[in-house]
Amino acid sequence: MTATEPLTALTTPATELLTIADAAAALRAGTTTAVDLVRTAIARADALDATLGVYLHRTDEAALEAAAAVDAALAAGDDPGPLAGIPLGIKDILSVEGTPTTSQSLVMDPAFGEQGDAVVVARLKAAGGIVTGKTTTMEYAVGCPDPSKPFPIPRNPWDTERWTGGSSSGTGNGVAAGLFLGGLGTDTGGSVRYPAALCGISGMKQTFGRVPKSGCTPLGFSYDHVGPMARSARDCALMLGVMAGAHPSDPTTADVDVPDYLAALTGDVTGLRIGVATHLLDTPGFDPENAVAFRAAVDVLAAAGADVVEVALPNFAEAMTATAYGFCAEAFAYHRGDLQARWADYGAPTRMAIVKGALFSAADYVQAQRVRRATVKATTELMTDVDLLLTPTTTIAAPLLESLDFDLVMATVLTPYFNAVGLPAMSIPMGFTSTGLPLGLQIAGRPFEEATVFQAADAYQRITTHHLAVPAMTLEVAA
Repeated sequence: MTATEPLTALTTPATELLTIADAAAALRAGTTTAVDLVRTAIARADALDATLGVYLHRTDEAALEAAAAVDAALAAGDDPGPLAGIPLGIKDILSVEGTPTTSQSLVMDPAFGEQGDAVVVARLKAAGGIVTGKTTTMEYAVGCPDPSKPFPIPRNPWDTERWTGGSSSGTGNGVAAGLFLGGLGTDTGGSVRYPAALCGISGMKQTFGRVPKSGCTPLGFSYDHVGPMARSARDCALMLGVMAGAHPSDPTTADVDVPDYLAALTGDVTGLRIGVATHLLDTPGFDPENAVAFRAAVDVLAAAGADVVEVALPNFAEAMTATAYGFCAEAFAYHRGDLQARWADYGAPTRMAIVKGALFSAADYVQAQRVRRATVKATTELMTDVDLLLTPTTTIAAPLLESLDFDLVMATVLTPYFNAVGLPAMSIPMGFTSTGLPLGLQIAGRPFEEATVFQAADAYQRITTHHLAVPAMTLEVAA
């Protein structure tokens, strides 16, 4: 399967990459070892990272040591946890013990990374996960790549002339290319779901407050989420089950029980009522191939037994604007001093995105929050009639790097709406364009009902095979 061969709704692609669930099963069956999984990840990084720009910092030696410890524990009859031996990439705005945290910026205070593991990183490690390194992002998780700065340019493994999506770029293309089996991204306006869609993987932005953000560089305080990214919805469910739960270091986390997400993956959507936002297909510049793939995805869920109804997302344009303006204002509040003192050290795309926050008045910011509250009320009412909401993730597939700018990004993502209202939403692969570029399906649910989102996503992935597709450049790398 090459990157230019089209994949239709139910095409079975070639695959040589493990999911987390497959790797965990193989490890416990004794057909592989944690050291083998990490060595394979290192070999793929050696072969592909110079082209793809996945890593800012690799931790090969520490990862191999951790893998050996997992193998020893398993040999002794101990269970190191549900993520035992699984190689994971961590977006470089999250602190990891023993590694620098740069936020891909010359401005970042090195002391930030000296706090040890972020809460979510510590939880992944406690579950047996193995950190292979820190992945590329957009500077401070906003903007676009800046070739004038001394950082890698992340490239899409399906077409290296195209972008990965941002800002969780390295986690997105790293999972897609098999440099690790899962990883962490962050999502303020879509930065988990956007690269998931463009790179052909799965990514979950859970309910605001479900996962602690301690140890993460903030972008928009009231919009930020830390979310799992992996090949399948099942993998994301496994990771979120480890990551979720209140923590005293983050007062925004909610003291709400964390369900067994894997138990919800029954493969059955019979009776689920899904509201389909087809009005978004009329968005200016919407790719007709994307619309075809979206309608096909809806048909798959309907044929599987879901009750599909047409809905319109209330205050859609207003909520999108509230997110775009609101997080810029919050980001400016955080960066104002450094922007004044070190303007040239910021990349041009990032400083121009953040400095927009200086142009918004206090009244503008308050009005954005009023829009958010009104939209939360309206979506709550809407979801008394439906269990889930279905939209495309973006209006187009991956754009060319040479034509990239922040305004283009914000005009083509359909994700910020769910940051405004804080609902759980994930992107999963729903097909490919005729030129072989991945397309994403966005599924959103009620607050703290990630299990229902996972249920539908997993059921869809049991029927379709888009999430198993592998870029040609990855297939050429010997395992």
